[in-house]
Amino acid sequence: MKKPIRKLHFDSVLEILNEYDLESTYEKVNIIPDNADLYKEISSYIDTDSFSRRAVLGIDIYRYGMFKHLEQTLIPALFKIFFDKAIRLCLESNQYVFQNYDKKSIEKAFISTGDGGFLILETPLHAVLFAINFELVVRSYNAFHLFPKLRKIIGNIELRYAITHDTLFHFDDNYYGSAIINNARILNKDNLNRCLLDESSHNWFLINCDGIENLQVYTIHDIANVFDFQEYEHKWIDKGNNLIIPPKKSRYDGIINSDISKIGQIQSKEMYMNIYNLHLQVSMYISSDASLDKERLITISLGNLNTSGI
Repeated sequence: MKKPIRKLHFDSVLEILNEYDLESTYEKVNIIPDNADLYKEISSYIDTDSFSRRAVLGIDIYRYGMFKHLEQTLIPALFKIFFDKAIRLCLESNQYVFQNYDKKSIEKAFISTGDGGFLILETPLHAVLFAINFELVVRSYNAFHLFPKLRKIIGNIELRYAITHDTLFHFDDNYYGSAIINNARILNKDNLNRCLLDESSHNWFLINCDGIENLQVYTIHDIANVFDFQEYEHKWIDKGNNLIIPPKKSRYDGIINSDISKIGQIQSKEMYMNIYNLHLQVSMYISSDASLDKERLITISLGNLNTSGI
């Protein structure tokens, strides 16, 4: 079972501070105190060794600031439409991988920025599949299949994505940690509409799938052999819907192409982090809720092949 995210509480931190420190001191002679006792207690409470690793999917609307005032005002509502439909696709069409989730748990794991946000998920594979479903919804909108009149008002939407895999902790009602910090840094450094991975995410696929390129030939049976999925219920392999990574591989739908390339480094704390550019092509059938008998085969690209630096 995956280690739960470490939860810290302000009241507990404050209790330690009140016992081992002074809230304020204004003596005439200012002396730097010995902090050994406080350091021992606060280190024991926080226990950084207990922190678990999670994948974070960062989503950002490309050139949001270039939209006019009315369009900017509408975009947060449009993003919520995209997000809700992507959740539904994950839960209904990728049932093996997302079997531990429901709509509420995904919504609670999302940190909104208005024109995007950060979604906390179990593994980098969860992040890739969510990004694919999100991009499929955006393509439907851009192609005038989803709210076509609103599409004409706002215009075309392009996104950039970042996937990181690192430690996280939960403090009161918010998430913090290196996985979110590094994700934000990657998105801020990217000036193109790409899908970028940190080295830890790249290594996760390398260790578990012999490289992310193998997603174009993997079946859901192969995913079931990945270490992080060992305790997943196998009933969702044959009885569930798994459209992006199906039980039997086809070159006509699902992930049909996958490319990854190292494009540069960014500095994180005192270390340099390698960044990889991901490009996936995915073909999927999509239909309207009102007319399930009418469907279209749509091929979307997650990220692009532009490898100019970061």
